[in-house]
Amino acid sequence: MSSGEATTHGEGQLQDRVRVLLVEDEPLFRDLLRAALARHPRLEVVGADADGAAALAAAPALRPRVALLDIELGGGMHGVRAGLLLRRLLPGLGVVLLSNHADPGVLASLPPGAAAGWSYLLKRSVGDAAALARAVEGAAAGRVVVDPLLAAGRRPRADSPLARLSPRQRDILALVAQRDILALVAQGHTNAAAARRLGLAEKSVENQLGLVYQRLGVDRDDAGLHPRVSAVLRFLEQSRAAPRHGQALAPDGAPVPRPGG
Repeated sequence: MSSGEATTHGEGQLQDRVRVLLVEDEPLFRDLLRAALARHPRLEVVGADADGAAALAAAPALRPRVALLDIELGGGMHGVRAGLLLRRLLPGLGVVLLSNHADPGVLASLPPGAAAGWSYLLKRSVGDAAALARAVEGAAAGRVVVDPLLAAGRRPRADSPLARLSPRQRDILALVAQRDILALVAQGHTNAAAARRLGLAEKSVENQLGLVYQRLGVDRDDAGLHPRVSAVLRFLEQSRAAPRHGQALAPDGAPVPRPGG
């Protein structure tokens, strides 16, 4: 289906759903995305294009709330640039970047003030219905959501404030809980959902997040950027992918590449 073949439903039904525009150059994977999104009653595919130029031409008429973009659109416009240009046309648009590569740090490198409403999802996670819905709905709500496989597998950089969430280390369990909570926030979980996952009271999660904001220097009064968005961006900036089993670490905490790997 091209953008000219946008899905048609009753007007009330469309208003209740998150309208999604797909931009993916591989036809088979584009069909897979459409099928995966069709399983969600709250999501609605309103168009599908193979490149950024076509999406830019179609988006104003389709009025999507979220664009689901392959970060590497073969032979054409890069997915990040396409997302930025789409947001110029539709300022409230959420963007979900799809990639085969574990590089969510690209979100932290977006222009200042532009990162809210961007998500990063591995292509292999498209089959995870819950992860896909969190990424799309999180982007629509202006949050920053990272693939659960990437968020849960990151460790703090040795010289970062994230590594010093509890400088006195009086309560190791609280330190671990704070990092777990931040990872769950990065995956798009609400406070209540994070509390259920960690076996904590929702108030405990709120209190722990308050400490995280304070120790990471997040300004909770900044009207331009939600504190959850700021915290997730700092989580990405101040952490690295965890090393594989048996892999050595450099002094700064980075995994040392294996010979030939």
